[in-house]
Amino acid sequence: MSPPSDTWIIAAQCPSRLGTVDVVTRFLKEQRCYITEQHSFDDRLGERFFIRAEFRPLDDDFDGEAFRAAFAPRAAEFDMGFELTPPGTRMPVVIMVSKADHCLNDLLYRYRTGQLPIEIRAVVSNHPDLEPLAAWHDLPYYHFPITPETKAEQEAKVWQVIEETGAELVILARYMQVLSSEMCEKLAGRAINIHHSLLPGFKGAKPYHQAYDKGVKLVGASAHYINDDLDEGPIITQGVEPVSHADYPEDLVAKGRDIECLTLARAVGYHLERRVFLHAKRTVVFAK
Repeated sequence: MSPPSDTWIIAAQCPSRLGTVDVVTRFLKEQRCYITEQHSFDDRLGERFFIRAEFRPLDDDFDGEAFRAAFAPRAAEFDMGFELTPPGTRMPVVIMVSKADHCLNDLLYRYRTGQLPIEIRAVVSNHPDLEPLAAWHDLPYYHFPITPETKAEQEAKVWQVIEETGAELVILARYMQVLSSEMCEKLAGRAINIHHSLLPGFKGAKPYHQAYDKGVKLVGASAHYINDDLDEGPIITQGVEPVSHADYPEDLVAKGRDIECLTLARAVGYHLERRVFLHAKRTVVFAK
């Protein structure tokens, strides 16, 4: 999932103006940087421009800080915000989970094999069940039980872990608790959630069993940034899997778990590679 080990990433956005592509690509040429991948998009309704480029410096003495300093005044002319990411960057993350282990297992495998450039600083749960799994990977595990009466206290402990570990991203890998408005605000743009996505929508217990009873022909999952609206944050990725009358409830559950794992991993990968831009209540995603 991660970019080649020798490429840098520049991701930028600004108001729509003439010359927005040129200001980035011309500067890269002047700095003797070879573009290996580039995406751009102009939102004509929102009048906002987005660009992402991976590049490889041709000179051995390339200096990222000097690059930032030199590009900043040119970006300022376009009211452009930008982020420069060095090769080999591993983002510190905290994973939150309840009892279901499929998404956590998948993330840990991709972490262990180097498919996701992350540094897992901690696993946080409201149940003790998955502590052995975290221990096997030599990861700190924090069990913070929660009740309606202790929600504020529990979230304060979770936030303390996030701050103390320096986590830049929080992954809700089937964390079956609704975060408070205050926590959602603190984690805006840096917390990704995964949940099933079925048509029609089924709320409450055993959604896949409800889907079976209705004879659905597709199961799916959505990965999104969290916000104050339950399961309605800006969507990063979605996945679907066809099912048929021959699939029983346990088959739908199994297929649902698979698509949840893949969809969450893809969303996390896009975030790590700076392919996702938050844009009002939506996202701009430069998928591979």
